Amino acid sequence: MVGFKATDVPPTATVKFLGAGTAACIADLITFPLDTAKVRLQIQGERQGPMQAAASVKYRGVLGTILTMVRTEGPRSLYNGLVAGLQRQMSFASVRIGLYDSVKQFYTKGSEHAGIGSRLLAGSTTGALAVAVAQPTDVVKVRFQAQARAGGSQRYQSTVDAYKTIARKEGFRGLWKGTAPNIARNAIVNCAELVTYDLIKDALLKANLMTDDLPCHFTSAFGAGFCTTIIASPVDVVKTRYMNSAPSQYSSAGHCALTMLQKEGPRAFYKGFMPSFLRLGSWNVVMFVTYEQLKRALTAACTSREAPF
Repeated sequence: MVGFKATDVPPTATVKFLGAGTAACIADLITFPLDTAKVRLQIQGERQGPMQAAASVKYRGVLGTILTMVRTEGPRSLYNGLVAGLQRQMSFASVRIGLYDSVKQFYTKGSEHAGIGSRLLAGSTTGALAVAVAQPTDVVKVRFQAQARAGGSQRYQSTVDAYKTIARKEGFRGLWKGTAPNIARNAIVNCAELVTYDLIKDALLKANLMTDDLPCHFTSAFGAGFCTTIIASPVDVVKTRYMNSAPSQYSSAGHCALTMLQKEGPRAFYKGFMPSFLRLGSWNVVMFVTYEQLKRALTAACTSREAPF
């Protein structure tokens, strides 16, 4: 086996909480350029009709978007909003991933055999709770990723400036803009991501196809990333558009979705699908593999500290 071996002592809720946040930050550092490319592709053409949008396409594909950004705005543009992104993951992933097992046990009243309903309920609960905690960091991250450095059209100069400017110009509600679509998205994402990972991993272990080690975690995470992208892309596009919109552009998330459908057609809901898949797939692999190893390392460290001899 590669990495830390499984321990007989189950990880505590604190270990899962800290491990999930740390693993998510590591995954974000590695996959952030793909997320930025996804955001740019998702917002492309939002203020134009389908004919105008097709004629003025700036970004084409994942690699094309990344190369265009590097050429016109410099390599640092790929990490626009990274600070807010890491703040988001440390608060967001800690809740939605780190507390998932604890909430699942709560719904099953401590039973080790959790049904699909309990898993879905736990995923929805921690996903919604995480949004309530981390929404302002998500708004700032999306705004930073959407703004271009070239041409002096930057809306915000720094992360702190973004928080202050949004609060001053749009009020307290501005920092929680898009909470409803984000709760919907993250309830869906969390269920698809965590429940799929859970089910694939359980199936592989029960069928004795793999043991609880790195190849099993990699396979389960890749499958979870693919399923999540297919299910969550439409809500993710609406969330990104609505968060990045001017105060009077859309009256609600539903209005944003309807406007997209009317102006750009159904395909608009899958804009940026490839970078979404590349990002979610790679993010899931890095996050879950790191998370599993961190849980074992932290549990082993806690155990050895409590019983040194």
